[in-house]
Amino acid sequence: MCPKEEKQQQTKCSKGAYVFHIPAGTWRQHFSSLLFSADIVATAMEISLLGFLSTVAIVFPSLNVNSSMTLLEVAIYMWVLSLLRRLYMSYLEAVYCSFPQYRTQPVKEHALKEAKDIVGRDKEQLDTIIQHDRLTLISQFGLDVFIYFSVPGYYPSAQVSYPPMYQRVLQVILNHYVMSFGMYWMHRALHKNPYMWKNIHSFHHWAKHPLSRTTYQDHWLDNFGNAIVGHFFAQVLVPLDHDFFWFSRCFRVCESLEKHSGVSCWFNVVHMSQRWLPYAQMPHHHDWHHEGHKGCNYTFTSIGGLWDCIFGTRKTGRHPAVAETSRDRVHIDKTTSKFSSLMDHPVFCFLPILGLSILVVLKSFMTLNS
Repeated sequence: MCPKEEKQQQTKCSKGAYVFHIPAGTWRQHFSSLLFSADIVATAMEISLLGFLSTVAIVFPSLNVNSSMTLLEVAIYMWVLSLLRRLYMSYLEAVYCSFPQYRTQPVKEHALKEAKDIVGRDKEQLDTIIQHDRLTLISQFGLDVFIYFSVPGYYPSAQVSYPPMYQRVLQVILNHYVMSFGMYWMHRALHKNPYMWKNIHSFHHWAKHPLSRTTYQDHWLDNFGNAIVGHFFAQVLVPLDHDFFWFSRCFRVCESLEKHSGVSCWFNVVHMSQRWLPYAQMPHHHDWHHEGHKGCNYTFTSIGGLWDCIFGTRKTGRHPAVAETSRDRVHIDKTTSKFSSLMDHPVFCFLPILGLSILVVLKSFMTLNS
């Protein structure tokens, strides 16, 4: 239950896809659609699309692609990730309500206004987000199906034998750093390019104090670009085997939800498990990024935090002592360099993404000709 003084701040619950108060222990309030908007239309679309794909996979097994998972397993994979998002988001939002002492922003800063939703968005912004939730659902589903049929082996099939475990573990770590490199520069470019910020990424930053439900609430092109530059590029350049592909995607879902959870503590299971990585980050780093709004040109990295430290965009923000990392304790925030300043240019900031794209094309060409 939320504390008594917090209940006094709550406004009446609006009818529709969003609540305008902090849920007080009602578990069903924590569940919603694939993109956490509680939009019945989006939920119906999701069930229809995944149900259709599952049916096609069962009726037409000849559609299976060589060296890839069966189409039915891909459908199961989509169902599993959908359920995982719901369940883990529910868990994190229950933690948020039940343990205000672990919140990344003080309780007093969550005084809710009548015209705002729980994370600080007005009605017009909410209506826009609902539409982009639906577009994201359709575009992500289409992208996943397109990749399955056009890139054999992208969804790797199970093997009889695998390399030594240490090699597989190193590969998944390298894959995650390649993925976070692409997402770092895409994220940074969306902030540094005025057009991209205004028309695409600012939608996500309408949430000033995000909760897990806001994780994928972006402009649909924002989600689409991240899916390509992050997961797709990483799997092409550093392919994971069947088992670690499943592990990686589930890990990433939980990591993303935790990053937007509004709490930073030992309840963040995935972030706690990666604190041993160099320059590890916790959810309070990304929360501070959201608080800054247009001044949030820092802490762009997903997973680890290495790229923020290398490229001079690390900021710790405020945080509960229980969630401190070694970098927090020495209070290293932002360092500047000529290279970092150069890459703040609205055009030059896309160069690393261009370089990564060229590597993907070359790797794909070599694979086709081998």
